[in-house]
Amino acid sequence: MDNKQVVVAYDFSETADLALERAVELACRAPHHILHFVTAIDPHRGLGLEPNEVVDYHYAERIQDLLTERLKNIFTARAPTTEVHFFVHARIGNAVDEILGLAEDVGADLVVIGSHGRTGLRRILLGSVSEAVVRNARCAVIIARAKEYKDVELEKVIDVPGDHARKARPHRYSYSENRVMSRPRDWPLN
Repeated sequence: MDNKQVVVAYDFSETADLALERAVELACRAPHHILHFVTAIDPHRGLGLEPNEVVDYHYAERIQDLLTERLKNIFTARAPTTEVHFFVHARIGNAVDEILGLAEDVGADLVVIGSHGRTGLRRILLGSVSEAVVRNARCAVIIARAKEYKDVELEKVIDVPGDHARKARPHRYSYSENRVMSRPRDWPLN
């Protein structure tokens, strides 16, 4: 199986942590995915981690070290059963340009990015990096967000008499050993 290149945008925010965790989960399940974590650093303000910081090559290396430490902790907690390959990039420049530039450089198959969920005036004033990446990426993009749906217990599917012209009853299947098998409607979900 060919390796798949996955670019993961990371800016040390909570939503970026979600993108990072989703990408690590993907690579742990499918180790042929090679992860490229990228932090885009504003050339004038850095990441705002420390005031009056000079943004240069050394600053970028410190950001790489911080991100590598965070990744080490996530991988340690996750304890993957297979080897996961990844790179840590720190680029100085506009976030959208740097994320898409890395995607171009590595021939990305997928980009994973968090979304701050800004709307209205805040999005107009601050822009939306994730929206611009989705619009301009030349591969699939996953927007990582925190789950807001409440957990529900699925109920047993039963036939209901009446007119069903607007929808067909769902069919249930499973896939195993190169076969698709039809399952009864009351087959357990777990």
